[in-house]
Amino acid sequence: MPFHITILDFIDIFLVALIFFQLYKLIRGTAAFSIFIGIFFIYVSWLIAKALNMELISILLGHVIGVGVIALIIVFQQEVRRFLLVLGNRYISSSRFSLGRFFSSVSEDTGSPGEAEEIAKSCEAMALKKTGALIVIARKSSLDMFSEGGEILKAQISAGLLETIFFKNSPLHDGAVLIERGLILAARCTLPITDQLTLAPRFGMRHRAAIGMSEHTDALIVVVSEESGFITVVETGEIRENITPMELRNILLMEKKW
Repeated sequence: MPFHITILDFIDIFLVALIFFQLYKLIRGTAAFSIFIGIFFIYVSWLIAKALNMELISILLGHVIGVGVIALIIVFQQEVRRFLLVLGNRYISSSRFSLGRFFSSVSEDTGSPGEAEEIAKSCEAMALKKTGALIVIARKSSLDMFSEGGEILKAQISAGLLETIFFKNSPLHDGAVLIERGLILAARCTLPITDQLTLAPRFGMRHRAAIGMSEHTDALIVVVSEESGFITVVETGEIRENITPMELRNILLMEKKW
């Protein structure tokens, strides 16, 4: 029987390789990667057992594989969520006409250059004083659920207010500030911590919380380090370290969805 390879076969192989590559990028450095390797070896062992007609071990491994899909969804819940979030964020940010415009809970027209300037100015001042800060700026994803347990403010954005909140003796300094719809929604908010195991030791709890928040939402997160005074921007799990106040201004002014 002749073996035919068409262009669709190459596209099929390419798409499968792309999916596995994206999956690897999402789970590398996490505990889920070790679990994935274990499941992969179980699957390979099952294929070898079937090829060698080892019926008993093949049946046992077959039952394990049979419930594998449900187990994968449970074990890789955070990774699946992160993968779908990355896909959704890329589609929303790259498409002028998308369903995100109709189902988003955050307005596209919120925020202004003046408010971006206030955020940048406060971060510049806190960086000079080495005052730790963690600021979450909403895009499409709503931040309401992360405001629970914090102090609801719904205040106008100003550099003075942000600096006051993060002043080390302020009762609101411990936690994150959430900015949504052009307002400071809440302060002293707790954020989810990333489960990545390979982060550099220089990243403290603020940075880990920023990365974790970027894995759960499409928000833009700004961190000011208390130890070094460096400004860091995190979005969709990607970290831009030691950026200048001018670079931060440009990033915030380029934002169209906060």
